[in-house]
Amino acid sequence: MPKPTFATQPRTALPGSHKTALPGTQESQPVHPNASVNVSVLVRRKSPLATDTLGEKRLTRAQYRANHAADPAALKAVLAFAKEFGLTSEIDPPRRVVKLSGTASQMEEAFGVKLKRQTGPDGETYRVRQGDICIPESLSGLVEAVLGLDNRPQAKPHFRLAKSPETLGGIVHPHAVSASFTPVQVAQLYGLPPGSNANGQTIAIIELGGGYKPADIKAYFKTIGVPAPTVTAVLVDGGKNKSDGPNGADGEVMLDIEVAAAVAPGAKIVVYFAPNTDQGFIDAIATAVHDSKNNPSIISISWGGPEDTWTAQSRNALDAACQSAAALGITVLAASGDNGSSDGETDNQPHVDFPASSPHVLACGGTKLTGSGTTIQSEVVWNETAANEGATGGGISSVFPQPSWQSNIAATKKGRGVPDVSGNADPTTGYQVRVDGQNFVIGGTSPVAPLWAGLLAIVNAQSKTTVGFVQRKLYASNAASSFRDITAGNNGAFKAAKGWDACTGLGTPNIPNLITLLAQANSKPPKPSKPKKPKAVVEA
Repeated sequence: MPKPTFATQPRTALPGSHKTALPGTQESQPVHPNASVNVSVLVRRKSPLATDTLGEKRLTRAQYRANHAADPAALKAVLAFAKEFGLTSEIDPPRRVVKLSGTASQMEEAFGVKLKRQTGPDGETYRVRQGDICIPESLSGLVEAVLGLDNRPQAKPHFRLAKSPETLGGIVHPHAVSASFTPVQVAQLYGLPPGSNANGQTIAIIELGGGYKPADIKAYFKTIGVPAPTVTAVLVDGGKNKSDGPNGADGEVMLDIEVAAAVAPGAKIVVYFAPNTDQGFIDAIATAVHDSKNNPSIISISWGGPEDTWTAQSRNALDAACQSAAALGITVLAASGDNGSSDGETDNQPHVDFPASSPHVLACGGTKLTGSGTTIQSEVVWNETAANEGATGGGISSVFPQPSWQSNIAATKKGRGVPDVSGNADPTTGYQVRVDGQNFVIGGTSPVAPLWAGLLAIVNAQSKTTVGFVQRKLYASNAASSFRDITAGNNGAFKAAKGWDACTGLGTPNIPNLITLLAQANSKPPKPSKPKKPKAVVEA
C-alpha cells in the first residue's frame, strides 16, 4: 500500500477562506457522512495575466490556453491529493478548475473542515462551514480557492417590482396613465438610432435561479414589435431553467432577456443557470468566459451582494474570471445594487456591491428618468428609500484599490469607485416586461446591466470586433460627450455632482456619441499579444 503523501503533511489555512457563521441560524446538525458533496478547486495560472494592459491588448483563446490556463504542476498535485482521499476528479484547464466529488466525510478529512446543516433566515436548510479551509502544506500557492463546501446563498437579484398607482399587485392595467417604458423606448430616449441591430453578437446572461418560458418571450417581442431572439440555456453545476413564479427569480430572468434583446435586436441570448452559491456564481461566469461554442462577447450580471459578505477567496476567484474575460476581449457588466450607499447593511456605514466593485467589471447604477419619444424631461439619481422602494447602489470599495483609469478622480483615491455608468432604474419609471404570462413594470439596477449590454453589442456589430475591457475608453478625456451627466440627487451617503460620482458614475448614455467613440476606437482591433513560450507541460 502506498504511503500517504498528503494526509501526514502539516496543514495550512487557505488564504481568504475564512467563513463566518450563517446569521440567524438554529442549532446545527452534522451533515450525514455519506452525503454527496461537489467542490470546485481553483488552481494558479501558468503565468499571471498582464492586467495593466487589459483593454489595450487581447489574447486569442489559443494564446490564453498556452500561457494563462491552469498550471500543469498544480493540476498534477491536486489530482494526486484527490486520489489519496478517495475523491473523483475532473479537470478543466482553461477555467483552472478541478471538480472534486465525494462524501461529506471525505471532504471534511481532505480539507480540514466540519460540515453542518443549519437553517437560515429564509427558513431553508443549508450545508455550512465556519473558519478556515486547511490544505496540505505542499498545495500552498498552487490552490487559490476551494468552493462548494458551503452552499448558503451568496447573492440577490437586483430588481424591484413597481408599486406605483397604475399597478395593482404588480400587474399593469391597460387604461392606467403609466410613466413606465418598454426597453426600446428607454433606448430611444438615450438616442439609439433607428434600425440599430446587433446581428452576429451573443450576449451571455448569468442567472442564479428562476427560468424563462419560450411562449412568454415570443408573446412579449410580438407585442413590442421586435423580432424574438434565439435564447439558449446552459446549465452549470446542476443549475436549472426552472420557473419559481412571477414574484421569484423568474422576474430577474425575463427582465434580463427582454431588456437585452429588445435593445439589441439580432443578438443571440445565452442564459447560464447556476445555483445561488459562491461556487455556482463563479463557475457560471467562468463557463461563459470560456464557452467557445456560443462565444459571447458580453456578459451581463444582475445579481450581487455586499463586498464583506464574500470570502476573500471567492471575491478573488470571481474577479480572476472577469480578468480572463477582459484578456479575451469580453465585456462583463454588473448591477450596482438596489439598497443605496449602505447596500442593505445595517451598520450605518457605506458599502458597495460585488461583483460590481470588481475593477474588471463595468458597474451599472440607476436613475429616475422621465420623458417621451426622444425627449428627456428630467433625470436624477434613483432614490425612493422614503417610499421603501430602494435606491441605486454606489460608493468606494474597501477591498479593491483605485484602478488606473480612475486615477484622476479624487473621490476614488481610497478605492475603486462604483458605479461606472448608469441608466433608468427607478421602479416608478421602470421597464414594461412579461413574466409567467403577466405584464409587469420592473425597475432596479438589474435592467441597467442588460441595457448597457445591448448597447455595447450594437457597437460590437458595427465595428466588427468587440469593445472588450471598455473602462479605459469610457474614462478617457475625449469620452465626456458620450454621457448625460447626472448632477441631482443622492443615494444616501453620496451626492450627484459634475463628472463622475458614486451615485451614477460617469452618467447615462448619449448613444450616438457613445457609438462613435467606441466604434472608432474599435475600428482597428487591438493586435493580439505575441504568445509566450509555454512552460514545460507536466502530465496530469
